[in-house]
Amino acid sequence: MNEPTGSLAGNHSETNHSVLEFANALWRVRRPKPFVLVFEGEVGREDTEPSDYLHDKLLLPEWREAFYQLVDATGLVVCLNSHTQHPTYRDVRGRSSKGRLSQGEYYHHDGCTGPVKPRFVEIRCPIQPQTRGVATAVAPHRDVVKAMVQVLPAELANNAALAEQDMSTETLNQMDEAALDHLQGLITRTVRKKLNAEGARSYFRQVDAAANAYFEPWALGESRFIANANSRLTMQHRRAYQAPHTGGVANGHLVKRWTNEELLLPGQVVNHALIAALCIE
Repeated sequence: MNEPTGSLAGNHSETNHSVLEFANALWRVRRPKPFVLVFEGEVGREDTEPSDYLHDKLLLPEWREAFYQLVDATGLVVCLNSHTQHPTYRDVRGRSSKGRLSQGEYYHHDGCTGPVKPRFVEIRCPIQPQTRGVATAVAPHRDVVKAMVQVLPAELANNAALAEQDMSTETLNQMDEAALDHLQGLITRTVRKKLNAEGARSYFRQVDAAANAYFEPWALGESRFIANANSRLTMQHRRAYQAPHTGGVANGHLVKRWTNEELLLPGQVVNHALIAALCIE
């Protein structure tokens, strides 16, 4: 791990738990996947009531960029058991119907309009009376596109929009982000056009598995920081139903923010034009 982000020490047990020294504190962490780092809480405070350790420690001005670099280097950083009512969060928009998929159910980057995308997106499940039953799948962009090709039904691969595309593994390995985005868009539009809602959801469940996506259920008080515009390890995410979506099921809500662009250091000013240009899921 890079010097600015702290150091790992201690036991590597079968559950892959470690201790991370960061922001003048020791944190119990684990790595369920190579691109995921989970903060479970501060060592010695595991049994205490949830606190706002995100803003009180990890995101303090003197540690903020180091934490951002940790997200950049990892892909997905998860912070569990954090309680906050910080005013920068806003509700996640977009709802799915029984008859059609919402945009948020397809794998996507955040901030889909304009040339500038947010550095990462933080999605959060606040502490609330109702638990969250709908998952959020997260995986590296290239792995997602490879998986979309791998599980694509032959009749869709032979569709006019895709038949002339070179989708070999060798070509996919050499594609840059723009080429991956283009191919992914062609596949997504084909799936959206040719499959009904539950057929498309079933296809993306196969993509989740083939991409080895991070797919743990949401915990109350959990934040996920997802690298979103990163030359080394750009991630994508989607809202994922693991059973037929019939509607009428109560679910806890999510909130989000583009933390790098919206949680500012003293003296910085929000770029309102940029924020207005970014799409909201």
